[in-house]
Amino acid sequence: MENENSPLEEELQTSDTLYEHYAFTADPGQSPLRVDKFLMARVENVTRSKIQQAAKAGSIFVDGNEVKSNYKVKGGDKVKVLFSHPPYENLLVPEDMPLDIVFEDDILVVVNKPPGMVVHPGHGNYSGTLLNGLLYHFDQLPKNSNERPGLVHRIDKDTSGLLVIAKTEQAMTHLAKQFFDKTSERKYSALVWGDVKEEEGTIEGAIGRHPKNRLQMAVFEDNSQGKEAKTHFKVIERFGYVTLIECQLETGRTHQIRAHLKFIGHTLFNDARYGGDKILKGTSFTKYKQFVENCFALLPRQALHAQTLGFIHPSSGEKMLFETPLPDDFKAALEKWRQYAQHKNL
Repeated sequence: MENENSPLEEELQTSDTLYEHYAFTADPGQSPLRVDKFLMARVENVTRSKIQQAAKAGSIFVDGNEVKSNYKVKGGDKVKVLFSHPPYENLLVPEDMPLDIVFEDDILVVVNKPPGMVVHPGHGNYSGTLLNGLLYHFDQLPKNSNERPGLVHRIDKDTSGLLVIAKTEQAMTHLAKQFFDKTSERKYSALVWGDVKEEEGTIEGAIGRHPKNRLQMAVFEDNSQGKEAKTHFKVIERFGYVTLIECQLETGRTHQIRAHLKFIGHTLFNDARYGGDKILKGTSFTKYKQFVENCFALLPRQALHAQTLGFIHPSSGEKMLFETPLPDDFKAALEKWRQYAQHKNL
């Protein structure tokens, strides 16, 4: 008789070892919610049918007990997804790909990451990442605290710009301490919705997971729900309905600039995750709507570029400062807004 089990069921039956792929603890105030819906809001790039398949294969557990997809999650529940294979992001494969290397010596390398490239493998992105390319070009990169070779810091997939990579254990330790101590220098160019009134300012507010949309970060008034975060900004150029600003990070939290800018009412232009891919400022004219959609097409991602990176060289003690120009998609959208603003003000 032919085996009718799914591959997942076969794996679970033939392996005694289960590997944790995801783990979440439901907030104390969580109202009863089906576990498949609970996981849908927390796992990126996953479909509900995939979650239901995992439940059918016996891969979803709550407080150590296997549950089906209709189990109702409540406050304090510990939800885990376990499979008999290690997470794919742990399987690091070197891949031959071009890297835009800005600087390199014996102990570190500075790269300019293009938009659309993921920094390290994760759910839904198991190949083609910057880390896959680094492993091909450089041997025996030291691992960081998350077991990711060479990576001192990271930027989001759709953010372009500069990253420093450690090639030795000494460089990793030294550079990681600079980022932890907030002595590294990081400046970003950002195009935001709205006319930013102040010429410069500072955004402060703890950043933690959004209580309802777990794929977003949110800003909280105290540090009990998040980690302290501080972003300095200054206006570079005004276009009326959008503003080009420079952001300088004092801390480096996940989605810090994206969450902080939304918090002050100036969401990043075309930041789909935070609602910036809608027309947030401007007129109701059809021509304007078409203009903005053309800008979205030119810059099909959040308008954020890691333009400046500074740190102390771990060996020489020299201050290193790197700057990279805006990529073509960002420049094209800026020029379109510049022309629109000039025409509008005639």
